[in-house]
Amino acid sequence: MILSHSVIKYNPMRQNRLKISIIIEVAILFVIGIFLTGILTYVSESRMSDINVKKQTEQRSAQIADEAKLAITEFPAYEWLIRYWYDHPLLLNIEYDALFEDNSMTREKCELFAERHPDLQLRYLTEEQCEALPEEDQKLYAEIAYSWLLTRINEIKKANNVDYLFCVVTEEPYSDQVFLFSGAEHGVYRGTGKDDAYILGKSVTVSQSQMEGMREAVENYNHLADANGWVDYYSLFGTFDEHKVLIGLTYNMTGLMADIEDQTVTSSRRAILNQIVLSLICLVFILLFVIFPLRNVQKYIHEYKNTKDSKSVIKGLSRTNLRNEIGQLAEDVSEMALEIDYHVEKTASITAEKERINTELSMATKIQAAMLPNDFPPFPDRTEFDIYASMDPAKEVGGDFYDFFLIDDDHLALVMADVSGKGIPAALFMMISKILIKNYVRSGLSPAKALETVNNQICSNNKEDMFVTVWLGELEISTGILKAANAGHEYPVLKKPGGRFELIKDKHGPAVGAMGGIRYKEYELQLEPGSKLFVYTDGVPEATDAENEFFGTERMVTALNEKSDAAFPKQILGSVRRAVDNFVKDSEQFDDLTMMCFEYRGSSLGRVKELTVDADKQKLTEVLAFVDGELEAADCPVKIQTQIDVAVEEIFVNIASYSYPDREDGKATIQVQMREDNSEVTITLIDDGMRYDPTAKADPDVTLPASDRDIGGLGIFITKKFMEDVIYEYSNGRNHLKLRKMLK
Repeated sequence: MILSHSVIKYNPMRQNRLKISIIIEVAILFVIGIFLTGILTYVSESRMSDINVKKQTEQRSAQIADEAKLAITEFPAYEWLIRYWYDHPLLLNIEYDALFEDNSMTREKCELFAERHPDLQLRYLTEEQCEALPEEDQKLYAEIAYSWLLTRINEIKKANNVDYLFCVVTEEPYSDQVFLFSGAEHGVYRGTGKDDAYILGKSVTVSQSQMEGMREAVENYNHLADANGWVDYYSLFGTFDEHKVLIGLTYNMTGLMADIEDQTVTSSRRAILNQIVLSLICLVFILLFVIFPLRNVQKYIHEYKNTKDSKSVIKGLSRTNLRNEIGQLAEDVSEMALEIDYHVEKTASITAEKERINTELSMATKIQAAMLPNDFPPFPDRTEFDIYASMDPAKEVGGDFYDFFLIDDDHLALVMADVSGKGIPAALFMMISKILIKNYVRSGLSPAKALETVNNQICSNNKEDMFVTVWLGELEISTGILKAANAGHEYPVLKKPGGRFELIKDKHGPAVGAMGGIRYKEYELQLEPGSKLFVYTDGVPEATDAENEFFGTERMVTALNEKSDAAFPKQILGSVRRAVDNFVKDSEQFDDLTMMCFEYRGSSLGRVKELTVDADKQKLTEVLAFVDGELEAADCPVKIQTQIDVAVEEIFVNIASYSYPDREDGKATIQVQMREDNSEVTITLIDDGMRYDPTAKADPDVTLPASDRDIGGLGIFITKKFMEDVIYEYSNGRNHLKLRKMLK
C-alpha cells in the first residue's frame, strides 16, 4: 500500500487533471444516444420505405407484365406473329392509333381479310392456318393483329399509369434490343428518335445497366432495377431461335420518393423530441437516486485511500440506506476495506515466501547445471573422439540428464536419460539416478548389468513410483567397439563414415524403476573413424507447434543430415536445435530438450604438432612457414594451401593486434593435426588474452559497395568461406579457434 501511495504522489497530473461530473457525462451520453437514435430511426424508416416501395413496385410490375403477356397470348398464333413481326418490320403498314380514329385502316383490313377468307376467324387463327395463308394475307393478318395488340397495350399502359410499356427482342450479349411494340398515348409521334414512341423494328443500343438488367431477367425470369428515381422492370416472355422476348416497364418514381422522404423526416423529428423529454426526466431521477449517493461512497473511498482508517470509512458508509445496487456497493466497499487490511498483511507474508522459493529454485537450477558436464571440449588432450551435449529444461529444473566420463584410459561411458515428470521431484530423482549409474559403471559393471543393479536399488524404495528411461553405452576407445543397453529410452541415431544418420532400433527393456528384477539386453556397435552417434530425449521428437503437431523423428533425422561429414558435434546439435525452433516457433516448450552427439575419430587423426611464438606480427612469417611445412609434407594442393595461409594470417594478426591490449608478453600457440591419410587438417590457434569470439560478428553484406559497408568483419568472413568449419571455444581461460579444411 505504501508503494501505491508513492506512485500517486509521483504523478502530479492525477491531482491536477480536469474532473467532470458523472451527471454531465450521462447527459452527454443521452445526447449522443438521442442523436444516434434519430439517425437510426431515419435510416431504418428510409430503408423500410425503400424496401416496401420496391416490393410493391415489383409486384405491380409483374401484374402489368402478366397483363401484357396475356394480351399477346390471346392470339393462338402469337409465336408465329412474334417471328413475323421481328422478321418483316419494314414490310408492314401498321396503323398505330387504330382505337382513336373512325373508319380506321385496321377496320378496312379486317373487312378485306373476312372477304378473302370468310371461313376463318381473325381472333382465333392458329399457327398452322397462318402458315397456310398466301404471303399477302399473312402480311395483312400480321398488320391487323399488331394494331389490335397495340390498342390493348395502350389501354394497359394508361390504366396502370406506366411511363413506358414495351416488348423487345434481344440476344447475347444483350447489347442491343429490337422493339416489337411500345405503348403510347393518343397522338404521340411515333418514330425512331430518342423522344419518339418507337415503331416496330426500332433497334436500340443499350447501356451497361440495361444489359445487366436483361441478362438478370433472362436468367431469373424477371428483374427490377432502380436508377436515379426511375425503375426499370424486365420480364422474360419467351424464346425463339436463340432470341429472347422481354416485356419491359419503366416508372418515374421521383415524386413518390420525395413524398416518402418528407414523411420519414417528420416522423424522425417527432421521435427525437419525445426522446429529449424522456431523457430530461430520467436525468433528474439519476441525479437524485444515483449521483448523490455515489458521491457519498466516493467520498469515503477517497478517505480510505488517504488514511487507511477502515473503521471511520465503515461508519460513514453505513449512512447510505438505499436498498439497491448503490446501497450494496456501500456495503461491499466496507467489506473490501477490511479485506484489503487482511490481504496487505497476507501479501507481505506470501511475497517473502515466494522470494525464498525463487531463491531456492535458482540455487537448484545452478546445482543441477553443475551436476552435468558442461565444459567443452571435456577432454582436450584426447584426439580419438569429440563430444558435445546440451540440456534445456522446460521448467526451472528438469528431469532429463546426460553424462559422459572416462572409466579408464581406454573406456568412455555415455549416458542419456529422461526422468518421469518435471520440476523439483524429477530433478531430485535425476540426481540420484545419475550418481547411481556413474558409480556402478565405474565399479566395472557392463551397461546391462549396471542398469539392472540401479533398477533393483531404486525399486527397493520407490514409494512415489517414479522411473527413468536410460540409454547407456560403454566405448572401447582403442577398437571403437561400443557396448550399450536401452532401458525404455529413444532409439539412438548412428552415422557411419560417408553415410547418413539412421535410427538404430535396439532392443528395449523397461524403464529403470518401473519393475524390479529386470534383466537388460546388451548389444554392440562397431564405430569406425568418422562415425557419429546422436542420442536424445523425447523432448526433441515430441516438440509441438501451435497446432499440436509433433516435430517427429523424421524431421529430426533430416536435420541431422543437413550438416556435412566434416561437421563437429556442436554444429550438429545446433542444426537440430534450429530445426526444432523453426518448427515450434513461439509455442511454449512442453518438455525438457536434451541432446548429445559423439564423434569417434580413432587414431586416424595423427599426432598434433605445435608451435608457440610471441603474439607479434613479426612472427607471422615463422607461423606460416610452420604451417606450410606440414601442408607441403601432406602434398596439399597449392590452391588449398593459399586459402589456409590467408585464414591463419587473419587469425594470427588479430591475436597479435587485439588479444593483449595491456600486455607485451602475450603468446600464441599454433597446433596442426593432420589425418593419417592426409585428407584433412585441423589448425588450432590458442591464446590466453582477452576473451573474444570472432565468429559471433555478423557477416558483412558483400553485395553493397565497399564505401557503404560497416568497417571490419571481412577477414573472418573470408576465413569462413575458405574453411570447412571455423569453431570458437573458450576453455580454461584460453581462446581456441579451430580451422578445419579438407585437403582431398
